[in-house]
Amino acid sequence: METRRRFIQKSLLGVSAATVMGTSTVRAFSGDSRTATDRFALGIAGYSFVHFDIDASLAMMKRMDVHFLCIKDFHLPLNSTAAEIAAFHQKLAASGVTGYAVGPIYMTKSKAEIDNAFEYAKRVGVKLIVGIPNKEDLPYISDKTAEYDIRYAIHNHGPEDKLYPNATSIFELVKDLDPRMGLCFDMGHNMRDGQDPAGDVKRYHKRIFDIHFKNVTAANKDGKTCELGRGVIDIPAFVKTLRKVGYDGKCSLEFEKDMKDPLAGLAESVGYFRGVSDASV
Repeated sequence: METRRRFIQKSLLGVSAATVMGTSTVRAFSGDSRTATDRFALGIAGYSFVHFDIDASLAMMKRMDVHFLCIKDFHLPLNSTAAEIAAFHQKLAASGVTGYAVGPIYMTKSKAEIDNAFEYAKRVGVKLIVGIPNKEDLPYISDKTAEYDIRYAIHNHGPEDKLYPNATSIFELVKDLDPRMGLCFDMGHNMRDGQDPAGDVKRYHKRIFDIHFKNVTAANKDGKTCELGRGVIDIPAFVKTLRKVGYDGKCSLEFEKDMKDPLAGLAESVGYFRGVSDASV
């Protein structure tokens, strides 16, 4: 069994490797963030890089040795041509990164936005859209998921969100729709709404397709995003729950603190995640 001291050593080793050395040799020191039994992988939610172009974003991902990106439209616009999409994927591949999903994409003005989002995902070549739709459009979106064979994950945004504040609010709307309808589970916003992230993973894991992986400073609307090991969510318990339910999506860090200078906080979170993953096997 891992001792507390050993756990802390692993966590700090991962952090120091990412922040001080800043190279892709991190994994040689901290170990891969996935064990032989893990079906999930660490990624980055594109919104973390809202102030950076794709080249700068990929440079940060390379330093942290993270290989999966949820693509935001400020990096790859919705009207991108086939040539632009191909060039974008080539750029990602050169950095060892795979774009696994697109979004979040807001679709609250018209069904044309929904149609455009599915066509965009098809052109980009991903099988997952993270979206924020109107409730009345969910049956229409459900039909689209069947037509395109693309999963659709609704993002929850906490107590300020009148549509989808938490995981339960989404699950109750999609549970009887096409099984490709599900959740992008923002565990931080869920906690800010007074919910239990690990408990909701147990309850809804069959419909959780993506996780915006974060910690927050408080379990109320005043909570703010913070480094993964510094908040009120029990991350080791959460990771154990992911393993228990066999979650097979991505855990994409969405870091909304220091957004004009996110590398140190992201790298600390990556190191902490790897330490937790190693220590909780």
